[in-house]
Amino acid sequence: MYVAVRQLKHYSWAALLTATAVGCLVWAQPHANLTTTALVLVLVVTVSAIAWGSGPALITALLSVFCFNYFFIPPIHTFTIAEPQNWIAFVVFVATAVAVGQLSSRARNRAEEAEARRIEIERLYRQLTEAFDRASEAETLRRSEQLKTALLDAVTHDLRTPLTSIKASVTTLLTAMGNNDGADSSLSAEGSRELLDVINEESDSLNHFVEEMMTLAQLEGGQLLLRRSEMPAQDIINIAVDRAATPLRERIINVSVANKLPPLVVDGASISGVIYELLVNAAKYSAPDSMIHINAQQISANEVEIAVENEGAALPVAVRQRVFEKFYRGPKEGEKQGFGLGLSIARGVVEAHGGRIRMDAGPRGAGTAVRFTVPCAPGANADALTS
Repeated sequence: MYVAVRQLKHYSWAALLTATAVGCLVWAQPHANLTTTALVLVLVVTVSAIAWGSGPALITALLSVFCFNYFFIPPIHTFTIAEPQNWIAFVVFVATAVAVGQLSSRARNRAEEAEARRIEIERLYRQLTEAFDRASEAETLRRSEQLKTALLDAVTHDLRTPLTSIKASVTTLLTAMGNNDGADSSLSAEGSRELLDVINEESDSLNHFVEEMMTLAQLEGGQLLLRRSEMPAQDIINIAVDRAATPLRERIINVSVANKLPPLVVDGASISGVIYELLVNAAKYSAPDSMIHINAQQISANEVEIAVENEGAALPVAVRQRVFEKFYRGPKEGEKQGFGLGLSIARGVVEAHGGRIRMDAGPRGAGTAVRFTVPCAPGANADALTS
């Protein structure tokens, strides 16, 4: 019912517009020729088509045809057309009015359809956005639960071991210090030293774990602050080697830095930490008295590649693809594993510098090589790259 009433209003407005236009043209007839009259009536048809659609436009066109013939084509006030040129004008007007009305109405319909499609696309886009947000939230929650589970596993297993060692060592020392029954029950100086070494080593392990968790949290939150400056690769490598002196004490370190290597544009402390993690990992998966190689060379005008290689057994491809995951630890039996965060943090730091990191088989037929790229000062060694 509402649609029928609205359509009736459209037809009424179209008829009223036509009557108004014809009335104005009749009033101005001494000053308006057939061409002007025809153009005005065609404009009325166009307005009706755009405003109210094809039906009202067709009614406007028919009314305009009859009025054009009756009021403006001689002889006036009759439907007779005497002159041949007036017939031509009449036929042209009829064809133009109908064609313009239909074309305008079709354009209006297409515009309405386009608007309807736009609204539908916006609705679908909103639905997709909401669905994506829900999926992203679910994925975030899932990853958060995985991280919580992995962290709980690390806390319950990996933290308990050093805490147990520290507690046992301290208890033994306190018991020995409080035992006054005789020298035989007291610890020797060498035994006390060994227990203190255990406490020191395990305390360092716990402190390292806390530092790793803080760095990981900064990486995950995009809040890692990098203080970039130009620094020689040799200095950064030396800092890492000195820091890793204890885990490397039974390894032979070979450092090879390319001649005229440009300074690195990095956060020196962070990149030194990356090399430290790679050295510790290389020592863990190699035999005592084997060599660990550290190489630094320029691979492009703005990049330097640093590689840490050991001479141990080559890791399987499946392991090499997973070593950079959080809390993943390789299959190293019979040795304390660590927390499985070092290589994940190393990847995050390298990528924060805009670099890349990967693990390959060792280039000397055995072992494993981890390579990463970092930015360097541009143009400092361009001749070496082209030679």
